[in-house]
Amino acid sequence: MKKIKNNIASIKSPQKGLLITALIIAQLSFAQSKPDPNYKGVIGKTLADSKEYWPDPVKAPEGAPNVVWILLDDVGFGATSAFGGLINTPTLENLANNGLRYTNFHTTAICAPTRASLLTGRNPHAVHVGGFSHTATSAGFPGWDGRIPSSAGTIAEILRENGYNTFAVGKYGVTPDEDATDAGPFDRWPTGKGFDHFYGFLGSETDQYNPDLVEDQTWLNGNTRLNSSGKDKTKNEFIADLKGKHLSELITDKAITYIDRQKNAAPNKPFFLYYAPGATHSPHQVAKEWSDKYKGKFDEGWDIYRDKVLAKQKKLGLIPADAKLPTRDSYVKAWNTLSPDEKKLYARFMEIYAGYLEYTDYEISRIVNHLKTINQLDNTVFYIVLGDNGASKEGTESGTIDEPLFKKLFAKNSKEADLKNNLAKIDLLGTPDAIEGNYPYGWALAANTPFRNLKQDAHSEGGTRNPLIVYYPKGIKTPGIRNQYGHVNDILPTTLETIGIKAPAAIKGIAQDSIQGTSLAYSYADAKALSRHKIQYYYIFGSRALYKDGWKASAPHHPDFIDIIDNGALAKSTGPSTFDNDVWELYNLNTDFNERVNLAQKNPEKLKELLADFDDQAKKNNVYPFIDWIDVLKQRTHKKNK
Repeated sequence: MKKIKNNIASIKSPQKGLLITALIIAQLSFAQSKPDPNYKGVIGKTLADSKEYWPDPVKAPEGAPNVVWILLDDVGFGATSAFGGLINTPTLENLANNGLRYTNFHTTAICAPTRASLLTGRNPHAVHVGGFSHTATSAGFPGWDGRIPSSAGTIAEILRENGYNTFAVGKYGVTPDEDATDAGPFDRWPTGKGFDHFYGFLGSETDQYNPDLVEDQTWLNGNTRLNSSGKDKTKNEFIADLKGKHLSELITDKAITYIDRQKNAAPNKPFFLYYAPGATHSPHQVAKEWSDKYKGKFDEGWDIYRDKVLAKQKKLGLIPADAKLPTRDSYVKAWNTLSPDEKKLYARFMEIYAGYLEYTDYEISRIVNHLKTINQLDNTVFYIVLGDNGASKEGTESGTIDEPLFKKLFAKNSKEADLKNNLAKIDLLGTPDAIEGNYPYGWALAANTPFRNLKQDAHSEGGTRNPLIVYYPKGIKTPGIRNQYGHVNDILPTTLETIGIKAPAAIKGIAQDSIQGTSLAYSYADAKALSRHKIQYYYIFGSRALYKDGWKASAPHHPDFIDIIDNGALAKSTGPSTFDNDVWELYNLNTDFNERVNLAQKNPEKLKELLADFDDQAKKNNVYPFIDWIDVLKQRTHKKNK
């Protein structure tokens, strides 16, 4: 360095000096450059003086299992026979009988926040999905913009970096509307979030016979798409190619194809499959061979259904032997007060739903049986969440068939007109023409037995408590029931611990936020282990709650979705949404699992404590500002394009 400085000092010409100085700096830069610190080879001047280095390919831990996540949609705690329901689901029953049934597991109460929380292992507002990723139901705030950040890596990103192939089929639901075009950007599509392959739909719902299908980063249908020969293929031609297949069949076929291709290429490499059918979200569409199995099975109505399911759940040991049903929610009429026409129509709605759910169970059986055929079943761990929220209230009081729900909100018919219209179209139920098919919310309440309230009700166990089945022949030797508190953000850390992988500090150079979920693996072998997930907030469009060590403070929010549908609250609302009028309730879930006894007046100090905890959690997780359905439907959010 001293010699270089002396040479520079001896240069007389300014121009020459600048040139030589630049050359010297360039040489110094080259001399000081270093190879990747992880590089273990030798770099000489010639190949003879050098030694190549090739890093070993990333491999999953020795003996790591395949992983299958199954997430159903809008099912309800008391729908499947696996959890005491009257709808036959033999595949789910078999998996549950030979695995673990979790009875105290929770979702967020609506689909997109649940999916964002599931995929990332974090709270929904913390990953920006407090509402949806749709333009109309997102807002320009950190907890609400619907854009999962790169600092919240998904299970697919983690597993792919640890030697897994990763596939997703069915409903995704957390790609922003603005990105969901052929122009992208694609970083928030499934393939941008760690999935090697994706086949399904990006939105919240789709027609089961006329689906909005995407594969990887390519739309397969729309107004016009390109076929393999490069010629325009119309949407009608595309649908004709499906040969009348149900979406659930299509995604199952594709999942099996992905698995087989991978196993043929790399037999010992594990895979991760995220299987998320549209079922049983509306539209309820299924072949008659399935729905006709249930003809006459629901003629006794939803009140008798609740009684029968409660008895079955006690017999299975899923609920306390002395459990009682909560009082029927006030917006649901007693079955014996309905007219003969109402009973006929409403029973048929439930027959369709039941057939739809049993058919979904059949498609799951195809995955299970295929893994058994290729000798992979014993080395596969299944996490099966029976619903991303409680059963759906969006079918309104009298059900929906082919009239868009939001059209009904803004052009409100009388209940008598709705009933008359539905009776005239009863034969459309379950068919491809039932493009909005969804049962009356009386059946949703029944499907949520033994809890009260429905989907969207984040304050209530009926909105948030969903069954979880864990099936892992190699790792779970003693089947049974588990009552530990769990939340959907627990599935990711549970999966990682079961495999033997640690959550990464960084993914592709991006530092990762902390995982907020708590692994449930501690409960695999210990039915009496104390719950480790101690605190959890809930918030969905005004409805909110705070769980802490078995206690729960909850606030139903009004006007809620049913107020808007039934009572015209949207038209009546003129000012800003108010939250101070919401009345908080208090429950001790340790002794009152289905929220029958409100202790708010008897224990105001405990309520005050939980309210402070809710505020703390809301601030930490970007829940504020509060946004409700009136704000959304009055178009007070997402102003950037207005």
